[in-house]
Amino acid sequence: MIRFFAWSMIAATAIVSASGSIAHADDPVFLKSIAGSWNGKGTVKVRANSAPLNVTCSFTSATTPQSLSLDGKCTSLAIFSRAISADLKASGTRYAGSYVGAGTGTAGLGGQRAGDKINLGITWAKEVNGDRRAQMTIEKVGDSGMRLTTVDTDPKTGQSIVTSRIDLRRG
Repeated sequence: MIRFFAWSMIAATAIVSASGSIAHADDPVFLKSIAGSWNGKGTVKVRANSAPLNVTCSFTSATTPQSLSLDGKCTSLAIFSRAISADLKASGTRYAGSYVGAGTGTAGLGGQRAGDKINLGITWAKEVNGDRRAQMTIEKVGDSGMRLTTVDTDPKTGQSIVTSRIDLRRG
């Protein structure tokens, strides 16, 4: 299971704490809006060429004005269960942090927020799907939804593919 949630999820984890960084003026409001308990479903591809697995997930999101921490678990019937976590720190308009959950070790995250999305580049600890790079989006959907999406490159075709998409609701 080289990549059970190439997520960031998710989001996204050696906990990154706020250390006096100054967040963009509206980032604390945005971060606070995604704090809480979340439950939902989605799909995950363990590898670029594998069939998607249906998963059920629950997450807790804790925030400060300069940070976001997502901790959760996703399961797929009796096939597997995986703990997932992502920790981000805001500095200006940029976000940086770490992600654990793909089974390759702690991955690095870095990017920035655009509207209701935090767009992050992932640097895997080990090669996944032929390289060490992917993208993760943490998106606020309406007042009570959040979507975690991971996109990678299919090593055979060079095309971008969604390797995970989890739709969550406040729980």
